Order: sequence, then structure tokens, then C-alpha cells
Amino acid sequence: MANSALKKVLITGAAGFLGSHLCDRFIAEGYHVIGMDNLITGDLKNIEHLFPLEHFEFYHHDVTKFVHIPGKLDYILHFASPASPIDYLKIPIETLKVGSMGTLNCLGLAKEKNATILVASTSEVYGDPLVHPQNEDYYGNVSPVGPRGVYDEAKRFMESITMAYHRFHGLDTRIARIFNTYGSRMRLNDGRVVPAFMGQALRGENLTVFGDGTQTRSFCYIDDQVEGIYRLLMSDYSDPINIGNPDETTINEFAREILELTGKDQKIVYKPLPKDDPLQRQPDITRAKEILGWEPKVERKEGLKKVYEYFRSLSPEELRQKEHRDFSGIS
Repeated sequence: MANSALKKVLITGAAGFLGSHLCDRFIAEGYHVIGMDNLITGDLKNIEHLFPLEHFEFYHHDVTKFVHIPGKLDYILHFASPASPIDYLKIPIETLKVGSMGTLNCLGLAKEKNATILVASTSEVYGDPLVHPQNEDYYGNVSPVGPRGVYDEAKRFMESITMAYHRFHGLDTRIARIFNTYGSRMRLNDGRVVPAFMGQALRGENLTVFGDGTQTRSFCYIDDQVEGIYRLLMSDYSDPINIGNPDETTINEFAREILELTGKDQKIVYKPLPKDDPLQRQPDITRAKEILGWEPKVERKEGLKKVYEYFRSLSPEELRQKEHRDFSGIS
């Protein structure tokens, strides 16, 4: 039973990479945590360590359906969504639905409960940016009909309807624009560059770089990301805010760092760049520094060592798993 004196937080996408780490943080902060996930891309093993705890409960539920939580609710963190190209290109309609209908349901619940809601937006709202680094005032360069548009436009709609609820209903809202984040519990087969390179290195395969490798990314360690999200929720700032690490690197440089870290002698091989793949990614975090007093602390070299140890601990079966689940029949 929940202690009525504890503040309650609902975290959607709780069995995912970011969501599971947020569950850990709010449990550590003394909250009663309600996790919700339909397990399309999430995995219960990410939160199974929380199941014995008195102040954690889990709902196996799809947020695109009506969401009901009994009793009071203080905070909602809406993190339910496929978050990697390999996922949202396989389930494009579900990706659009969770960003639109799922967000609408969470906003309606927040209004009913008079709860503060934080929605997980993304650096992908900037698309393939014409401004560098990207600050929150940049409107983006996004193709609504391109293959990646299902994710980008779902998140842009998420921001728009969240601000509509804030302005029209006076709802207490937060918007986190999350840049590339890495850490334990990432799926090796989710298509993102950190687990992709780690998995290839550990399996003795060549590292695959798409394009010529001069495109850039900026990687934020999970502990830093969670701290930024937590500070944003506890602030009173309602406009979008970038949460990411401005330490920019090319994919070529990053691949070499992985090979140096793992001590492997694989080669780097090149394949064509996917359509609409952004060529530059670097957050301007001036706003986060000034408003939240936040900036990342973990250097990439240190963070990658931790992640490598996590991936090395996986079983041979997990290292070679190609598909997370069968997506047929979804949407």
C-alpha cells in the first residue's frame, strides 16, 4: 500500500532505458513510484529489482488507451515512446500515437489530478539543423513526410499540446529536450550508435559507420541526464529546455574511442547514410546552466568505461540477440 504521506509520481515508459533510471532516482528520493509500460520496447528486467519494494508499483498498460490512476498524484513524467530509429521505423504508427494520444491522455490525467507533468521531448525536434549548436529558440529543419518524421513530428506535437494545456488550462508543465544519452540498460540491438559499436566490438565484428563519419553527436551519461530532468521537474520553468552534453565528437572519432576502450583490432566499415539522418548534434545548454544550475559532470571516457563494463556483463545470448520482439500486428 502506498504511504499517503509520500508524494506520488507516475513514470510512463518505466521499463525503458531512461524511464527505469528515473524510477531508481525517484525511489531514492523517497517518492512512491508508479511505473507504466506496454513493453513494446521496454523490458521488465530493467525494473525487476524494484518489484519487492513497498513504494513501487507497476501497471502493464498502453498510455494511448485511457489512463486511470486511483488516488492523488503529484507528478507525471511521460517517457513512453520508441526512441531509436530501428524501433520507430518498424512501428511508425505506434510512435505517432504515443506522442499524440499518449501525451493527450497524460495531460488529461495531470489536469484531473492537478499534477505537474514533464514530457520527454528530444533533440530530434531540431531535425537536420541549420543552426549550430542548437538552442531552444531554433525552430528546426524537419521533414514531416520523411521516414524519421514519425518520431520528430510526434515529439513536436507533444511540445505543442503540452504548451496548449499550460496556456489554456494553467497546467504546471515542463518540456525536456533530451539529447543523445547513454548508459546501462540500453538495448544492444536498438540501432543507436553507443550500443551498436559496443555490441559489434564485443562480438568481434567490424564497426559500422553510416555516411563518411564526419557527422557529429554529443553524448550525455545517464546519471547526468537524470539529474537534469529531476532539476527541471523541480523548477518552475515551463518553456522547452535542452538537457544534454555539449561535448561534440564525430562518429569517426567516437568509433576510434570504442576500439581503443575495448582493445579490439576490428576495422571501421562504411555504409550509406540513412535518409534525413542529422549531420550535426550539439546542445546549447546555456538555459539549463542559468535556470537549473545544471551541467554534465561525467566525461565521455569515464562514462564509456562504465557502459562497457555493463555490456561485457551480458550473456552470450544477449550479445547476439538481433530482435527485441516481434512487431507484427502492432499499431
